[in-house]
Amino acid sequence: MESKWFTRKEFACKCGKCDFDVVDAELLKVLERLREDFGKPVIITSACRCKEHNVKIGGASKSKHLLGKAADVRVKDVDPHDVYEYLCVNYSDKYGIGNANSFTHIDVRDYAARWKY
Repeated sequence: MESKWFTRKEFACKCGKCDFDVVDAELLKVLERLREDFGKPVIITSACRCKEHNVKIGGASKSKHLLGKAADVRVKDVDPHDVYEYLCVNYSDKYGIGNANSFTHIDVRDYAARWKY
């Protein structure tokens, strides 16, 4: 993984027991563009998840987090709804994009899916 804005550690599973920190290259490109276009830090609140951690936090059984293809993020000083709208406009025909009060979900699935938490 090579990135101007992110480290592999930011993507690592937060279980504290595994070493799962695989980062999908396409996801990384989306997050780097998000960082550059907003000109503000992107905070990754959840990315890679091992199966046990995903179950513990109530994640979907087929979550893209399990594959290193998803991230829940916040852009510093930007409303998550504005981040959601940005992603929907810039990636209108692909990806999974979810809108929550405190974060925005992005995953690099092969088709477009949208939801609110």
